[in-house]
Amino acid sequence: MLSKLNILIVDDNPAVRTMTRFYLQDIANEIRECEDGADAFTAYAEFQPDWVLMDWQMKRLDGLAATREIKLGFPNAKIVMVTQHNDAELRTAADEAGVCGFISKDDLMSLRELLERQN
Repeated sequence: MLSKLNILIVDDNPAVRTMTRFYLQDIANEIRECEDGADAFTAYAEFQPDWVLMDWQMKRLDGLAATREIKLGFPNAKIVMVTQHNDAELRTAADEAGVCGFISKDDLMSLRELLERQN
């Protein structure tokens, strides 16, 4: 049996955070949240999660910049970009920032499968 995951959700939309928690609750040991990329590095450093689920567009610091910041301090961090935007340019930028995956918010079951498969 797989061990349960510690997950950090970084998303400015409370409804999306709630829905993500719902989809992942039975595979998660603990889920923490922050609502902006500006808070993601500190949250990561304190929690040291197995996975970070990172939104792209946020008010103070976007998910690409937050991903680069986390990866600079924690090169082995596993980050998945979870966004409503799905274009080739964003995917390329996310890959360059160091994400391990790219999932649409419309397909959270794929997110669950990715986390279970790569755990």
